[in-house]
Amino acid sequence: QVQLVQSGGGLVQPGGSLRLSCAVSGFTVDSYAIGWFRQAPGKEREGVSCIRSDGNTDYADAVKGRFTISRDNAKNTVYLEMNNLKPEDTAIYSCATDRFLTTCTVVAPPGIYDYWGQGTQVTVSS
Repeated sequence: QVQLVQSGGGLVQPGGSLRLSCAVSGFTVDSYAIGWFRQAPGKEREGVSCIRSDGNTDYADAVKGRFTISRDNAKNTVYLEMNNLKPEDTAIYSCATDRFLTTCTVVAPPGIYDYWGQGTQVTVSS
């Protein structure tokens, strides 16, 4: 059974950093694409980053140069390292995957993913 369990997140000041983790069970993290999404209050869910089974990555323009997605095959975990955080990064962040996808783009609709983490709040505020 596929499960995604998230950890990390919290409150950070502008310019600060956070790391989100997405621990995967049911398959190895290098088998399928895994994406990170976020949803701010009153806004639609949007793609932030994703990592393909071949290790290639994609980022939304709003986070390029500040966020880094990576995976640790030994821990079967995908990470989202977020640096130089801004108030507009405030949102609920969720990881997602689907067992039919080995590639991904951040512009893909979230509905194509079948498995989701529980979501974690990231708040950037002084």
